[in-house]
Amino acid sequence: MARVLITGASGLLGLNLAIEAQRAGHTVFGVTGSRQVALEGVRMMQADLLDGTARARMWEAAAPEWVVHCAALADLEACEREPERAQALNADLPGTLAAEAKAAGARFVHISTDAVFDGERGDYTEEDAPNPLSVYAETKLAGEGAVASANPAALVARVNLFGWSLSGQRSLGEFFVNGLRAGAPLKGFTDVYFSPLLVNDLAGLLFQMFEKDLHGLYHVLSRDSMSKYAFGVRIAELFGYDPAVIAPISVKDAGLAARRSPNLTLKTDKLAAALGHPLPGIDEGLARFHALYEAGYPARLKAAGEIRPE
Repeated sequence: MARVLITGASGLLGLNLAIEAQRAGHTVFGVTGSRQVALEGVRMMQADLLDGTARARMWEAAAPEWVVHCAALADLEACEREPERAQALNADLPGTLAAEAKAAGARFVHISTDAVFDGERGDYTEEDAPNPLSVYAETKLAGEGAVASANPAALVARVNLFGWSLSGQRSLGEFFVNGLRAGAPLKGFTDVYFSPLLVNDLAGLLFQMFEKDLHGLYHVLSRDSMSKYAFGVRIAELFGYDPAVIAPISVKDAGLAARRSPNLTLKTDKLAAALGHPLPGIDEGLARFHALYEAGYPARLKAAGEIRPE
């Protein structure tokens, strides 16, 4: 078992990663920004990761063996409005943390994104040249380079994920479930393809990558793909709602400021070969997503963020 430090521990990936790490028997330290979170068996710390003094305290308190850097400015529209903040958080900070992890003798994985590709053809491998279309994608790609330069032994994981979050509003899966439950009119892009991986499955794969002592760049997504419209229809069917309430539309008609890549299907063969097994498929992830819902998992996450003064 390892001492694991997770940044962005109140986010979709960070929170679920902390839960899965604690469940696996690791000693877990989570770092959040302004949001207070309480998870049994997880030591949570609040820190401004852009503050060197705060980071020094974080390293001393956690003394980690494994570090998963999830914290980022992930809102595509916010990145377009605040490019300097996106640069600081998504491009510069990862390299700083990777260097500090190396100095501390800790293994490091940086969470990146499938959006580094322009999506003109899909089925991208780790060898294909990225071509980011948005400020978010540009800064995340710059973060990949900063990590590789500062710490060549580090891991970079390009991901696309869904699952249950603290707010209940952080993933596309939640968007469809919430809208279907409320009876709201919904829209799904028929011309945007992706390979989303259930966040709980992603957490398990990251731990396997550490255990296998992997290094370098990997695509960590579902082994198959579908359109975002089809994803919504699958969720409707699984949760017992009428899929006809989801209107098929083109992303070109959505009025979004940040450009979206239309075909972000990524090959996962490299990681499957390294781990010795195929990665989960989307339907497997959706089945577990539904099972977690039935087991009351979203309520558990919501409770983690309901910190009340004593």
